[in-house]
Amino acid sequence: MSRYTCCAGYMPCSGRCGESKCPELCLCTEVFLCFGNSVASTRFLLQDEFNIQTTKCDNCIIGFMFCLQQLACIFSIVACLVGSEELSEASQILNCFADMVYCTVCACMQTQHKVEMDKRDGKFGPQPMAVPPMQQMSRIDQPYPPNVGYAPQQPYGYPPQPAPHAQGYPPAGYPPQGYPPAQGYPAPGY
Repeated sequence: MSRYTCCAGYMPCSGRCGESKCPELCLCTEVFLCFGNSVASTRFLLQDEFNIQTTKCDNCIIGFMFCLQQLACIFSIVACLVGSEELSEASQILNCFADMVYCTVCACMQTQHKVEMDKRDGKFGPQPMAVPPMQQMSRIDQPYPPNVGYAPQQPYGYPPQPAPHAQGYPPAGYPPQGYPPAQGYPAPGY
């Protein structure tokens, strides 16, 4: 907390809110009274610190959120000017939807913030986003995929398999003796 600055130094009020005397109180005030600024400034800070670029997908999501907020505002103003009860109700529904999108986007941003800070603090280990080992799909003549990238072991609950060259299709012993029954299947009792 010794390095804390209100809104990460990105707002005009930053550094003038008594952060050095009581940073915890200032942080609580920032989060409760200026939530949007708090989330956005944390995003800007992390992007600057780690040299992270905003992706096209991020821009699309944030732009959709802003457009929805603006549309809800315009609907509210028109409903107020016209005095229509139906338009007022529609504007309230749109405003509620815009708020839900805003809260969802803020939650996603804060999750990204947490992941970036955990990477910075080394909580993911040496390689946070490692590529999984290569796997190979089984061919039609193989009952099980080969154990590429994994320790060779028999799947749990399966009998030991003979060497691949000894297997035929269908495997020996299939179908089991007495199958299908000689008298056929019983007719359904409809």
